Amino acid sequence: MTAPGAPMPPADPPPGTRLLVTGGAQGIGRAVADAFHARGGRVCVLDRAPVPQAPDGWLCVQGDVTEAERAFAAMDEAWGGVDVALANAGFAVNTPTLELTEAAWRGAIDVNLTGAFLTAQAAGRRMVRDGAGLILFTSSLYGTIGGAERAAYCATKAAVANLARALACEWGPHGVRVNALAPGYTETALVTDLVAAGRLDPVRLAARAPLRRLVRPEEVAAFACFLASPAASAITGAVLPVDAGWTANGAP
Repeated sequence: MTAPGAPMPPADPPPGTRLLVTGGAQGIGRAVADAFHARGGRVCVLDRAPVPQAPDGWLCVQGDVTEAERAFAAMDEAWGGVDVALANAGFAVNTPTLELTEAAWRGAIDVNLTGAFLTAQAAGRRMVRDGAGLILFTSSLYGTIGGAERAAYCATKAAVANLARALACEWGPHGVRVNALAPGYTETALVTDLVAAGRLDPVRLAARAPLRRLVRPEEVAAFACFLASPAASAITGAVLPVDAGWTANGAP
């Protein structure tokens, strides 16, 4: 047992932490990459899009989620491995289910679920071998609750959450922790575009959340940093909401 009065372990990742983020060119993924970098981490971003204004020293691998192994190989060569992997790449499918094509359904599975699995598998090979590491998934509040016209998104994000639980059970004995973040409506470019297009009402969204606001990307990133810290060393197999209380609120 910890001795009374023993200092609390630090709540930031150790300096030099080696991070891979898929879908890290913008939004939550970019916020996580920036947060780890600000805390002395070494960052590799895998994204189909170029990474704007990447700081010196970042590894930026342009490609889709099926190319995670290539990004990890670049980290192996540059830094000798990986400490934290965030499977963040994904996209929302907001289509009435009777109009949802098989191609769109399979596309959601390919990116949101299969891409997350391939990223975790490539990371797991290294972390199980090394006896340590953290894998994070970006799930969603819609991995916990349902929503009209979101069948593909809800299904894949719920699957990602349970994938995190399964891998936590399998790889925990090897020193590897696995968790999923479940963000709520977050102030990203995607949400901003949906608001501009009239598809989301930010006032109504904020009113639904007990904190009466949307989530900031930096808040999700700070929680990811905490999960990579010694203070979170006993947290695994968890699906953790960062949603301003959205999923706690049963009222319409």
